[in-house]
Amino acid sequence: MEWRDEAILLHAQPHGERDAIAVVLTFEHGKHAGLVVAGRARGRRALVEVGNRLEVVWKARLAQHLGTFTLEPVAQPAARLLDRPLELAGLVSACAMVDAGLREREPHPLLFAGLLRLIERIGAATGESLDWLADYVRFELLLLEQAGFGLDLSRCAVTGTTTGLAFVSPRTGRAVTAEAAGLHAPRLLALPPFLVEKVEADLLQIAQGLKLAGYFFTRHISRPSDQPMPAARERLAHLLAARTADDSDTD
Repeated sequence: MEWRDEAILLHAQPHGERDAIAVVLTFEHGKHAGLVVAGRARGRRALVEVGNRLEVVWKARLAQHLGTFTLEPVAQPAARLLDRPLELAGLVSACAMVDAGLREREPHPLLFAGLLRLIERIGAATGESLDWLADYVRFELLLLEQAGFGLDLSRCAVTGTTTGLAFVSPRTGRAVTAEAAGLHAPRLLALPPFLVEKVEADLLQIAQGLKLAGYFFTRHISRPSDQPMPAARERLAHLLAARTADDSDTD
């Protein structure tokens, strides 16, 4: 069996002394693993960096076999982010979350397009701009949706209104207004305005968005599979918290 597809590298691990097993997200074939012969050899390690955009050819005798990948580089965004730790953390975290959140060999073309767009946004970020972080939060919500655990942020679960949405129920994943929340508000998750309105997000709202997406990722994916939240995601949250603290100190 053989196929060719567009791919984004999610994860690679050593296999023997010179080879690597790569996990990629493809446009047509979903999350897929394969052996990269000599993937750890000198001069080829850059080929299996997280976030790389690739053309891949997968070959195997039978569909259920691991198979082998032939990788052709298209773009290597991580190499351009080495001096930008927050952006690099965002790139690696997005790939790690997809790796943890999807089952293998199930097509998710919408998610592939979303990840590609996010990586391009991260790479295009300039100076101190953090606009890409709002896109990152939206991407995690898209991942939840594609994994079958989407939130309903379109209207209030109690009143049906589409304005004034301020919280999300941790039980149902549905939005509610502050008025409808009433005394239950302390037990609900904050819904940052940028997720339901066309407004810019500040660092506090980004943190709220990460907490919201992280709660449901843990509930529906990490905990049932007995896996921790990906370490790359924890690093992103830590770096963002440090940036928020620095900004507070300068105010």
